[in-house]
Amino acid sequence: AVLMLGSATPSVETYHAALAGKLELLAMPTRIDDRPLPGVHVVDMREEMKTRKALFSIALEERIAAQIAAGKQVILFLNRRGWAQFVLCRDCGYVAKCPHCAVSLAFHSARAQLACHHCGYSHAAPTLCPDCGGTRIRGFGLGTERVEDTVRTLFPSARVLRLDKDTTKKKGSHHDILSHFRRREADVLIGTQMVAKGLDFPEVTLVGVVSADTGIHIPDFRAAERTFQLLTQVAGRAGRGESAGEVVIQTFSPDHYAVQAAIHHDYEGFYAKEIEFRRELAYPPFRRFAHLVCSSDTAAIAQESAEALAKALTRAKPKEAEVIGPGPAPLARLKGSFRFHVALRAPLEADLSGMVRIALAAVPAAVRRITSVDIDPQSMV
Repeated sequence: AVLMLGSATPSVETYHAALAGKLELLAMPTRIDDRPLPGVHVVDMREEMKTRKALFSIALEERIAAQIAAGKQVILFLNRRGWAQFVLCRDCGYVAKCPHCAVSLAFHSARAQLACHHCGYSHAAPTLCPDCGGTRIRGFGLGTERVEDTVRTLFPSARVLRLDKDTTKKKGSHHDILSHFRRREADVLIGTQMVAKGLDFPEVTLVGVVSADTGIHIPDFRAAERTFQLLTQVAGRAGRGESAGEVVIQTFSPDHYAVQAAIHHDYEGFYAKEIEFRRELAYPPFRRFAHLVCSSDTAAIAQESAEALAKALTRAKPKEAEVIGPGPAPLARLKGSFRFHVALRAPLEADLSGMVRIALAAVPAAVRRITSVDIDPQSMV
């Protein structure tokens, strides 16, 4: 059997294997019909915010207006749903947090609720601060709902659709939204990563990335790779028809190598930077990881279990392998469970699964029951 992997942004591991001759590398250097890649304009929001505190930069707002006036379509991308990422009291500093997860609650204006995007917990949004009774409780941060509200305010005649988890809960709604947009029954499509890949709308001539910074600083070694992939893929939605496309990227990190590579549609340039970081820090594809997470409704049990696992892994591993941790997971509480994690980093040829099996066999059954194991994890969060 023949397996063909196709992507404009292959994973670092896959591309490294291809360059090493483990896979055959076939390049497609041009678009269909030799259509040009869209031009990319970057807005440094650090400078923009000095004179204009608005959701859209002047450059993006003017281009949206021009494309709507010309009868073309626009896609606006923001990988955060809701209206605001958290609510804060300006009087006492109270922030609404999920009682089951170690995250703040996002504000959803359409249903006037605060919601956790991890466990689904929600309740009515307060009009007064629960701590001090103050009235200055406001939403901060961006979400697709807020982008939609802004577009409707700035361009009242524009027909607007939003594609995210909140608008696609009903069966068939995802298909319906895209069908409406494909039939040109809307001028602007706003969405999360649902709009980034696989969509082919010939009349889309502008893609706006409202914020390129949402994923760059996540504590995971794949954060830069995911940022580059998303920016490159969503930029590719523009200019797929006869008319040339354009992309506007708003960011507070314009000099980040993932953003710079996406600006120039430069996968090879991104790979060259990223592979050196991976080599220096002994990350995949130069080492393999096993990620073990202990979850319990009692923090002490989760911590003690992770510590027992770390000791067992230390005894089971050869000297060239390394145990990292244990410690609280970046998402330290999820769906009511406290989470502590430990990682095992080993050479490529090492029997990673065998080491984990030996370690698990050496700890009590109670520890095994609350442990999840991820070999070659795609995320360490």
